[in-house]
Amino acid sequence: MAKLTRSRNKIVAGVCAGLAEHFGLSTGAMRIVFCILLFITFSAAGIAYLILWFLLPEGRNAAESYKERMQNRLNK
Repeated sequence: MAKLTRSRNKIVAGVCAGLAEHFGLSTGAMRIVFCILLFITFSAAGIAYLILWFLLPEGRNAAESYKERMQNRLNK
């Protein structure tokens, strides 16, 4: 499984893009879900975002990450 990191494909800090890459989801869909959660949870999702921003290391760009995952799958 890929390591959870912040993505360089970012708008603010790369947390949503990093989560999307980690779970194999669309970055746009993850951002939309986060925005919905932000309003539903009365900003608790925003606090979680800030915590992840400081805890997660910045990862490689998406192309390098994808290439690594494909190499790992072929080597198994």
